[in-house]
Amino acid sequence: MSHPCVVTIDSRSAPRTLFYGDQLMDVDLPTGTRVVYPKPPIAPLKDVDAAIRYAINHPENSEPLYALLKPGMKVTIAIDDISLPLPPMKRPDIRERVLTIVLDLLSDHGVDDVELIIATSFHRRMKDWEIRHIVGDKIFDRYWPKKLYNHDAEAPDGLVELGVTDHGEIVEINRRAAESDLIVYVNLNFVPMDGGHKSVTVGLCGYKSLQAHHNPKVMRNCHSYMDPGSSELNTSIVRQGKVLQQKKKVFTIETTINNRMFDRPLEFLAKNEDDLSSVERAALRALKLTLDKTPQALRQKVFDAVPSPYGVTGVWAGETEAVHEHTLRRGYEQYLVPVVGQADILVTGVPNISPYNIHAYLNPLLVQVMVNGYLFNLYKGAPMVKKGGTMIVLHPCTDKFDNEQHAPYIEFVHRILPETRDAMELHKRFERKFAANPAYVEMYRSGHAYHPAHAFFMWYWGEAGRQHVGRVIVVGADNEYIPKLMGWETARTMDEALRMARTTAPPQPDILALHIAPMMMVEMFTDKARGLPSASEPPPSFR
Repeated sequence: MSHPCVVTIDSRSAPRTLFYGDQLMDVDLPTGTRVVYPKPPIAPLKDVDAAIRYAINHPENSEPLYALLKPGMKVTIAIDDISLPLPPMKRPDIRERVLTIVLDLLSDHGVDDVELIIATSFHRRMKDWEIRHIVGDKIFDRYWPKKLYNHDAEAPDGLVELGVTDHGEIVEINRRAAESDLIVYVNLNFVPMDGGHKSVTVGLCGYKSLQAHHNPKVMRNCHSYMDPGSSELNTSIVRQGKVLQQKKKVFTIETTINNRMFDRPLEFLAKNEDDLSSVERAALRALKLTLDKTPQALRQKVFDAVPSPYGVTGVWAGETEAVHEHTLRRGYEQYLVPVVGQADILVTGVPNISPYNIHAYLNPLLVQVMVNGYLFNLYKGAPMVKKGGTMIVLHPCTDKFDNEQHAPYIEFVHRILPETRDAMELHKRFERKFAANPAYVEMYRSGHAYHPAHAFFMWYWGEAGRQHVGRVIVVGADNEYIPKLMGWETARTMDEALRMARTTAPPQPDILALHIAPMMMVEMFTDKARGLPSASEPPPSFR
């Protein structure tokens, strides 16, 4: 039996089943391919409510929350939006449990000037039923909509500038939060790039603050979004966060969850195919056949209707940076799989879910974000693929957009992107005017569309991957226009893609494949790092 977090050396004992959008595709990989599987879920906390109470009463580098409260003070509680976790968490969401305890504590101390803000930044406004799912019925019914609402980064006079960093980065946040005596942030940490100073400084900010780091120059200096220490994006946000916390008292509450993405009876999707029982193999075949025959819109509804049974694995509270250190450690404990030796060719499926398309189709711009942004960056240490190497990805790349959420994306992809793929030129020539489009801004403010500038940010988000990877080959695209627009090649089958990749790879290329989802990351060691052996002979602990 192979352990689910090993790097399996593929011997063609079973085809590998990878996500192909919201379907599944069986692929035969060459003998010797290393296939990386997620770690099993960490055991959840036995008493989550007790852990929350302990955290806020025994905080990191801070007075307990109760000691910060006094009657008549103004408190703003900010909450992560629907972009995490992926998929959404089965009720009760951990944010509901934290909010319930915090709000009771505020009430006990005579604090009744309380407002709750969904920290959407430039993301779309959450719908009322989506907010209800996160905060629970009791809190929703008590506070919505006057004292529980979405952040509006374009509200006239809705932002307050708090200062400027020594690098000239402007720090502005939501006026209600800026005028409060205390800001409490309730975070659900899904991946290492979440949380920390990013929560308030980005979640409640406006365009002036975002421009400091959501630009191609900064993104090109991010050597992994999932490794904050090597991310220029994180470095900039930390500078802003420190300025903010010189002016405002922030009490951070961060929580971590395990990677139990699939509930029964689909838990087998997280397993190594070699370890499936005969019953599970039959179930996998049946699921694949069913998805193949089900119309896309219905597949999306089915997946949207099934939240994930994540377990809570940690709760910490107090000063932002001190709290986030604990959060990062627990996240890496769940996600990091050690791998020795970078690959010449990286193979991965592309699931049809990202932080930016909850309850919507993964449009072409977001497929690009998943490939060049998130999947490429799922590493700590060195990139999974060598400089100039090839990524082979599985996705139909359908030219389809959600008109409600992603209207600005449509114009970006079909009018602006054909003019240039150069992120620096896009930033210089088009971004500011596009971001000020009054129709798109109104759709962001009063509808449920992403801010028009967000389309540009999504292209910039892929800069690190585009600068590093030599080729991207898409298997199973239903058209050639979209891949070509992204600068990618197409292949009908995995065999064809591998033949294409070998034309620019060494004679015996090293191939690495990711079995994702559930969520995972690779801790990549080069052959000479820490005296570890070569990629062809991983140490026994990796097996």
